[in-house]
Amino acid sequence: MWTAVRLVVVAAWMAGILAGCSEKTPPAPTAVPVVVATAVTKPMPVRVQAVGNILAAESVTVRSQVTGQLSAVHFTEGQDVKRGQLLFTIDPRPFETQLQQAQAELTRVLAAAEFARREAARYQELFNRGLVARSQYEQVASNAASAEAMARAARAAVDNTRLQLSYTAVRAPLDGRSGRVLVDRGNLVQANATDLLVINQLRPIEASFAVPSDYLNEIRRRAEQNELEVTATPAGDSTPAAGRLTFVDNRVDPQTGTIQLKATFANEDARLWPGQFVTVVVTLGIEPNALVVPSAAVQAGQQGTYVFVVKPDGTADLRPVAVARQVADETVLAKGLNPGETVVTDGQLRLAPGLRVEVQSQPQPSASPAMPSPATPAGKP
Repeated sequence: MWTAVRLVVVAAWMAGILAGCSEKTPPAPTAVPVVVATAVTKPMPVRVQAVGNILAAESVTVRSQVTGQLSAVHFTEGQDVKRGQLLFTIDPRPFETQLQQAQAELTRVLAAAEFARREAARYQELFNRGLVARSQYEQVASNAASAEAMARAARAAVDNTRLQLSYTAVRAPLDGRSGRVLVDRGNLVQANATDLLVINQLRPIEASFAVPSDYLNEIRRRAEQNELEVTATPAGDSTPAAGRLTFVDNRVDPQTGTIQLKATFANEDARLWPGQFVTVVVTLGIEPNALVVPSAAVQAGQQGTYVFVVKPDGTADLRPVAVARQVADETVLAKGLNPGETVVTDGQLRLAPGLRVEVQSQPQPSASPAMPSPATPAGKP
């Protein structure tokens, strides 16, 4: 009898549990808060970006053209110098002495040449009268010609010595910024061997950089139509310097598959400095109807790049896209999206295809999801 009672009680208890479970309904899914933007078409620049190195448009190592003692330095290290400005003086006294010797020798030779010329004129008159033999006349005429040649040689020696003396004043061969003095006063300077100073021209200045050879035909085609604009931005500087493309190398580097380019910048404010690394951007032109979305909308996954699209029914759809390029905080898409579609720019980490979304006017810090685990990098589903 007690066994039958227990069975009745257990059956009643199980029936109550099943009835209670049948009365509960599953909760409705919660909409995910997101921030959205609209894919639009608009004109966008076509750009190529690379890392470049700033080069002086002209760089000259200053050397003396004569051997002697460095007696004076006439400028301050690091200052701008002008073409023709006096930079160094080599002790001129030995050259002044040589010039005086050469001038004295010229005076002697000129006197001998004048005497020989008069003697030849007198012998010619005597020969015409038949008073001297032809051999005597020709000998005197030869002596006069030889004396005249010696006079020309003496004049050349004076000019050369005067030129050597002028070389003792070492002048700037171009406008530019001077570096440090490489030889102190009092040291012996060897002609065409001792480096005295390096001058770099800063205005204008050049940037050398390389881009993949895939861009070569496009660069050449657009360069033939008009000048290509180039900007260079040094590290730590937010304002780019504007210039133009001035050189395309005549070969592709077979080891790197890149083509070497150069751009020239006016550099009036001397912001660009030789040896500096810069970010170079070449503007190839304007694409009039580029499909553009905020870069924050584009995510990277194992299958490539994608965006979340908000469908008309308020649910999310994962859409693979092909990225053409990125310009600042906007991304130009090659395919995968249509103009006017709504894309998610914030809140993708909690999204999955088919989930409902709640559009926010701006990011809500309180709704931000927790940081993903190391196995799920940010931006990937």
